[in-house]
Amino acid sequence: MSSYLCAIGTANPTHVIPQPQIATFMAEALQLDDNEARKLRALYRVTGIGQRYSVLADYSRSNGEFDFFPNTPDLEPFPSVGQRMAVYRECALPLSVRAAQDCLRQVPEVTLASITHLITVSCTGMYAPGLDLELVQKLGLRPNVQRTCVNFMGCYAAFNALKLADAFCKADAGANVLIVSTELCTIHFQKNQEEDHLVSNALFGDGSAAALVRAVPAATGASLELAAFHCGIEPNGHADMAWHINDFGFEMTLSSYVPRLIQKGIRELTDGLLENLPVQLPDIQHFAIHPGGRKILETIEQELGLTTHDNRFAYQVLRDYGNMSSATVLFVLHELLQSLTAPDRDAPVLSFAFGPGLTLEAMLLKVAFGDN
Repeated sequence: MSSYLCAIGTANPTHVIPQPQIATFMAEALQLDDNEARKLRALYRVTGIGQRYSVLADYSRSNGEFDFFPNTPDLEPFPSVGQRMAVYRECALPLSVRAAQDCLRQVPEVTLASITHLITVSCTGMYAPGLDLELVQKLGLRPNVQRTCVNFMGCYAAFNALKLADAFCKADAGANVLIVSTELCTIHFQKNQEEDHLVSNALFGDGSAAALVRAVPAATGASLELAAFHCGIEPNGHADMAWHINDFGFEMTLSSYVPRLIQKGIRELTDGLLENLPVQLPDIQHFAIHPGGRKILETIEQELGLTTHDNRFAYQVLRDYGNMSSATVLFVLHELLQSLTAPDRDAPVLSFAFGPGLTLEAMLLKVAFGDN
């Protein structure tokens, strides 16, 4: 029995902020001198990001006009975890609802009453009763929908949600699984001049993606069969990508060594995925790679012999949205799905995502149409 990714919907906050404007905010917030500010702007220019979205308007404003951060030269008293979680509780639900509605309108044969499972994914906020229950009530899902939460796993967490959805559909051919991945990364800005924090502040944005997984393809348009999964761990990267809850928000560690660690593990990860499948790397026609950063994409291209055209959907998402943690790879898959036409039928698709641990996830999909 197979399962299919039938539709993906996306949503972003209303505040879209050009990358140079965010760099100006950061330079002022960190109280950098002219030389340090120049270096910071250079870092922002090489990210490959043109703009990012945030639930906070402050990143497009000057000190004295802030709504969330204090209007003081050093932003003190710096917002607490509680203040940041209050923003998450206020903003995560409407964003998630928009993504879910965008997803479900693409598959009119699936009604709200027919959704059997709801999987929520997030690492940027938690509360209880949580986003899962609020989504049930706001969307009008049936009260006995089976709810599962995938929390605090970082950028690869959507893969775990897809694995769960795959298992649910294989256990019940009538299952309709709605995945909602919502990340508000920008509420966790850290006022720290260490390199890891400077890099994190330059990459992350806010967004939500919703996906529908069923045991049959969508009636119209392209779907993606979930053909195989494989996971690897690079233990030497345990401290190079991490996510900790501290007094003033969630703190991301993102070392400059991460691309090097992925370079060491990506070929083994790919070989492990394809080892027992009738597909080899030269057979892969489409790629959906989590754009954790421009250097990560370039490293994978070098190791696997890919071109920037192969990686075009990842670069497009990175440019237009930045890294939205777990939602990002679903945005990439959304762009891929929109591009598929009848000649792509049965074409294999290779997808990767990476996160704390250092965890490396791989997935093989196959293009399908409703009349397969």
